[in-house]
Amino acid sequence: MHGLGVAELVRGYAQGALSPVEVTQAVLDRVESWEGRLQATWLLRPGEALAQAQASEARWRQGAPLGPLDGVPVTIKENIATRGDPMPAGTAAVDLAPAAADAPPAARMKETGAVFFAKTTMPDYGMLSSGLSSFHRLARNPWDLSRTPGGSSAGAGAATAAGYGPLHLGTDIGGSLRLPASWCGIFTLKPSLGRIPIDPPYMGRAAGPMTRTVSDAALAMQVLAQPDARDSMSLPAQDIPWQDFDVEPGHLRGLRIGLLLEAGCGLPVEPEVREAVEQAARALEAAGAIVEPMQPFMTQAMLDGMDHFWRMRSFVDMKALRPEQRERVLPYIRHWAESAAGFGGDHVFRAFSQFHATRVATVQACARYDYVISPTSPNLPVAAELPSPTNDPLRPLEHIGFTVPFNMSEQPAASINCGYSSEGLPIGLQIAGQRFDDLGVLRVSRAFEQIRGAQHPWPEPPQS
Repeated sequence: MHGLGVAELVRGYAQGALSPVEVTQAVLDRVESWEGRLQATWLLRPGEALAQAQASEARWRQGAPLGPLDGVPVTIKENIATRGDPMPAGTAAVDLAPAAADAPPAARMKETGAVFFAKTTMPDYGMLSSGLSSFHRLARNPWDLSRTPGGSSAGAGAATAAGYGPLHLGTDIGGSLRLPASWCGIFTLKPSLGRIPIDPPYMGRAAGPMTRTVSDAALAMQVLAQPDARDSMSLPAQDIPWQDFDVEPGHLRGLRIGLLLEAGCGLPVEPEVREAVEQAARALEAAGAIVEPMQPFMTQAMLDGMDHFWRMRSFVDMKALRPEQRERVLPYIRHWAESAAGFGGDHVFRAFSQFHATRVATVQACARYDYVISPTSPNLPVAAELPSPTNDPLRPLEHIGFTVPFNMSEQPAASINCGYSSEGLPIGLQIAGQRFDDLGVLRVSRAFEQIRGAQHPWPEPPQS
């Protein structure tokens, strides 16, 4: 039962064929079988989860579920506040204090009756595409335990692929949903900015569902995509028929799709990644889409500018820490942030201007297309112990050239598995749409889900 999707669970609960208590126990058993090696969760609370499941079961028996996800097991990324729980942001430098309130995504999950059984791990301050943390145990990739699951939604990506239930919530400011989705072979949607409110809001920051299927993500959106005044960038209420995501492959016929195979900055695309994305493009074309090659629109100056501004932001944050706190920050992150000490005001201003330059370039490049496809990441997952693919704190973001532009342009972008390397590692295809066309991205993703090649079985826990 741990591997059942949202629709199957809700239908089973409504018919009395499935019990939220039994499903929750099956998920907890699955976590127990994996977690000693995967290390994806924090604040795992089996007793509280089973109590929530019992309450859900009683509601279903009375025919009065709280919402469309009542009884569905869910994890929430550590940096999404849950009332009463501390929020270390992946770092041992933070003084732990209980959160005063649920952040909007957590509040929506609780209001719908979802069974919240654990938080998932992340790296220091969410600034790494790995599970390396000075606070949490090292998260690993279930496809290959020697590899990283990606980040910063590291534990969520690993938990999804390992079958810790159907639904996991993460966040993304430069690729933190999509990179672990790519490297863990799962699906995610980074929505249009403000579609899923988040607190605190920040430029480019989005929350989103991480799931094994497009269906599970779409059904989660009907709960998550509700305005919340705490997010100053929250989009106004809109009646979006999320349940109408399930289109046939014929939906692709006539769509203009841009094919972006070079980011224009950062790491080169590895041959196996390029081959998988080109094969996906051919499949879309065979289904009737009009696929056209695109020229890169990002530049190294754009990527470096964003990097340098984030360094200064983190440097300022770390200066506010007590000396003993600074010493607890992951050395890689500390080195990265302290490299901004010599930046002058004009340098920081020019760096900050690259966020807007990226936004303008992305919108202009995508304007002639309905959707744009690309690799999610230029590279396959690296060793779990590495903080980033380059392992260089002065070149830390060389792998986000395909993902970060859509944070800054506020466009929705999904990652869906499109193939495997010779070693059996997943490869993600990014599907980006015009701003606010979140449902359209889900529909193209669903159509591709039906025409892509055969998928490998999900990983199973190693036998002791």
